[in-house]
Amino acid sequence: MDLAWLLAQKPWIVPIPSTTRLSHLLENIGAEEVRFTRDELQELNAAVARITISGARLIPPVLAQTGVEAPPR
Repeated sequence: MDLAWLLAQKPWIVPIPSTTRLSHLLENIGAEEVRFTRDELQELNAAVARITISGARLIPPVLAQTGVEAPPR
């Protein structure tokens, strides 16, 4: 469901999942078929917005080398 949610966000968001198991690959492919109602999407987005994010995604030396982080808002 997480891939389906990402696909429903914006047309230019393209998740790139990886897997080592055929069963997971088939689940990932199935995400393309999932459709959310407007209410379901609002409920999911509200739940995600309530999540408190803490800590850095990467340690500072690795973050400095990646150059892929968006500038702070």
